[in-house]
Amino acid sequence: MCAGAGGGARGFNRGRARVGNMTAIYRCIGGIDVDPAGIRDFERLSGVAGTLMDLFDREQYTAFHGRPPPDGWREATADDVRRAYNYERPHVVFISAPCKGFSGLLSQLKSLTDKYQALNRLTLRAVWLMLEAWADDPPELILFENVPRIATRGRALLDHIQVLLRSYGYAVAETTHDCGEIGGLAQSRKRFLLVARHAEKVPPFLYEPERRPLRAVGDVLSRLPLPVGEPVNPMHRLPALQWKTWVRLAFVEAGSDWRSLNRLAVEDGKLRDYLIVPGYHAGYMGVQKWDDSMGTVAGRSTPTNGAFSVADPRHPAGADQYHQYGVTPWDETSATITSQKSPGQGRFSVADPRHAGPAKHNNEFRIVRWNREAGAVTSAHGTGQCVADPRPPREDLFGKYAITRFDEAAGTVIGGSTTGQGAFAVSDPRPGMARGKGSHYLTGGHYGVVPWQGTAYAVTGSGQHDNGHNNVADPRMPEPADKLQCRIIAEDGTWHRPFTTLELAALQSLLDLDEYEAFQLDGNSDSAWRERIGNAVPSAAAEAIANVMARTLLLAWSGETFILSSEPIWVRPIVAAVQCGSVA
Repeated sequence: MCAGAGGGARGFNRGRARVGNMTAIYRCIGGIDVDPAGIRDFERLSGVAGTLMDLFDREQYTAFHGRPPPDGWREATADDVRRAYNYERPHVVFISAPCKGFSGLLSQLKSLTDKYQALNRLTLRAVWLMLEAWADDPPELILFENVPRIATRGRALLDHIQVLLRSYGYAVAETTHDCGEIGGLAQSRKRFLLVARHAEKVPPFLYEPERRPLRAVGDVLSRLPLPVGEPVNPMHRLPALQWKTWVRLAFVEAGSDWRSLNRLAVEDGKLRDYLIVPGYHAGYMGVQKWDDSMGTVAGRSTPTNGAFSVADPRHPAGADQYHQYGVTPWDETSATITSQKSPGQGRFSVADPRHAGPAKHNNEFRIVRWNREAGAVTSAHGTGQCVADPRPPREDLFGKYAITRFDEAAGTVIGGSTTGQGAFAVSDPRPGMARGKGSHYLTGGHYGVVPWQGTAYAVTGSGQHDNGHNNVADPRMPEPADKLQCRIIAEDGTWHRPFTTLELAALQSLLDLDEYEAFQLDGNSDSAWRERIGNAVPSAAAEAIANVMARTLLLAWSGETFILSSEPIWVRPIVAAVQCGSVA
């Protein structure tokens, strides 16, 4: 019921169990859903025909769509449900009702609207239709799967569903589980699960599936090719994201999320510590790895026009003769003592951790605050006799690189009158100086920027950014909202990129990784694919659930009422039901 893309059905079809000489396998007898594309996906993944059916009643249809149903529409009945399964009775029913109204991705206010309340009530109607369809011979086990928040937002509906199930003879328990743990996935996916066991038909306990450690994302993705170049599968292509999204992704720390961006320093709407500029020609200032091959050696192979540098692991750091001003750690051996043993000629200094104790001279290079007392004046006047003086120095004391005000006299002109030897610069307040007609500064193009579509000026021998039209307004940087496919290497040296649609399906265990090229969902819309993949029950998790249920059914059909297991009992009320001989 509410079959979706068929991830759960695919997993159940793989379920197996063995008790004694009895073996159980599953056979899916059909699925019902209102989405035509979802039904076509269900048929691909389950291998059986699905049924397109609207399970709304008339009131729910009107509230959800905002209009009455069209002519010819009618409410589904219990007989319609039986017909969808070719009038076969199932042993296990799996219901994964729509969860949008219960999801935390939807605001509480919006979840209370008539539209989503109608969608929420479909959970109760689906259960009622299923129970009515086989009221004379109920299915042995029922699973109702949804998002965890249904336990709070849908509390009233869940209470009603429990009462309804008990009235048909079922013992019921609510639980939450992590699909990743029971399916051995590379994702953590918390879900709500209501489990119902028909107490008369199935006396044995139903145990929880075994929990397994979560896998690493790389365990799954490494079995798929990189999503570069021509895609090996239409679903294995990088989505075109906005340029600003790519940049943000690059700054997200691995293992973190958007909150990493809060640690960036932003001033006036710009990153303070980073600058994005168009790249130079390929390999500019490139450094080759020691174990990589070298590119073609060109006629002008310098560090600034290609990858003509190397990260040489044989650096002479271990040679004492290269350890000028070397400091030896306290817990390591000293270097060989040579005749040349001053600090500037080898590792002849030590990082002494004993500095904390009293010392004969404990104020070397100490700077005294202006508002504190000085240390004792000793004959060794070079120790500790410095002060943090807040008073700005007088201009007439020392004029090195000083600038004379326009209304003051200049300093004495001496033989070495240069800018580094006195106050031989002036702060000139006269506006428009040297900007008149014929001025070299006016026509020289200092800091000039050439339009992208204009022609450049003559290149001179001393052409710099500040002495001519030697800059260009480069429009090749994308606009923030431009959508494109990029490969931006993050600060940690990795490529931070979104999952492809095929990778999302693989993380949901919806495909065999050895047959990824043949995997395909209905249509050609990435957004529609991703919605159905996100709504799907992971096949590996469904298989794990199917295995424990098959074992319980084999025990019931063979007359056994108890089996010892190290796993916890899934449905605790079942214990009381079996012990007391009544329905919990």
